[in-house]
Amino acid sequence: MSGDDNHSRSAFDRRTLLRAGLAAALAGPAGAIGAQAFTPRGIDFAQFPLCKASSDAPPLTGAPRKLKLSWNAGAVCLTPLPVAIDHGFFQKQNLEVELINYSGSTDQLLEAIATGKSDAGLGMALRWLKPLEQGFDVKIAAGTHGGCMRVLTRVGSGVEKLADLKGRTLAVGDLAGPDKNFFSIQLAKLGIDPIKDVDWRAYPGNVVNVAADKGEVQAFLASDPLAYLWLKDGAYKEVASNLEGEYRDKSCCIVGLRGSLVREEPQVARALTQALLDAAMFTAQNPEVAAKSFQPYAPKAATLADIEGMVRYHTHHHHPVGEVLKRELEAYADDLKVISVFKPSTNTAKFAERIYVDVFSV
Repeated sequence: MSGDDNHSRSAFDRRTLLRAGLAAALAGPAGAIGAQAFTPRGIDFAQFPLCKASSDAPPLTGAPRKLKLSWNAGAVCLTPLPVAIDHGFFQKQNLEVELINYSGSTDQLLEAIATGKSDAGLGMALRWLKPLEQGFDVKIAAGTHGGCMRVLTRVGSGVEKLADLKGRTLAVGDLAGPDKNFFSIQLAKLGIDPIKDVDWRAYPGNVVNVAADKGEVQAFLASDPLAYLWLKDGAYKEVASNLEGEYRDKSCCIVGLRGSLVREEPQVARALTQALLDAAMFTAQNPEVAAKSFQPYAPKAATLADIEGMVRYHTHHHHPVGEVLKRELEAYADDLKVISVFKPSTNTAKFAERIYVDVFSV
């Protein structure tokens, strides 16, 4: 077994034990958010650098610190945000957080965070990394989960695996989107030229499935909640996702903090990140409770059971920080070289070092 394999196995074992410990700790009533609920007896959290215990540092003192956090309210993978509001995770850190539903471009979002219109935001790594190359004063503090992207096709289309997309036409909601980038990378790794060998066609994201129904495309890219709901009726099947192979244990979504917040109020930056990680772990261990928090933001067609299914599908137990996060960001930047989003000359190690921050080392 290689050194990398040993590291991966060690990280997996730590995550597995941590999940087991937290499952026992969170078995009590959902409203019991005291420090004891997050500190299982008999477990030394010093051995779990990937997910620090909320008791590692005391909450902020004084009046609650008010912050603005931008998110896409329709993204079910961000369920931990309403969970953090409903179950007191921000309050536990003495934070008063206002969630701002942001639907503008990524450049606009990063500019809003960098200039103080928002203090933090959540988004997808493969959408943020290229704009961050331009120098926005935003620091990546943590990954939040994996499992945002899927390739779907109609049953009987003849497309059974990703390699079958060679010579086919795909519908996509955004030709510069993170899902197109991700699956372009995967095609390239299979020896398929994602530009020459695949015909990408843009459609509004909520009707990409209609293009398949009409026979205009053989497959389409989608994310939850739409992807999950489309799969329910049995007319479609999943061909690939970003929870396969080496990506099963990688985060696709990230937390970005205002650079000046990190520099001037590092304890506030830590407290916000900690609250989000605690809410993510709670979501992983209590998907049925978390689903209720997201229900007000879900499509009307989604039942509570549907939302719970989506929450279980996403890997909310995986939220790297520190060196592990930096390695994931570097790996994604290397991937973006494969499809010429980043220049071959880009030093991805230096890039990752510049854009990330370990708020727990302060």
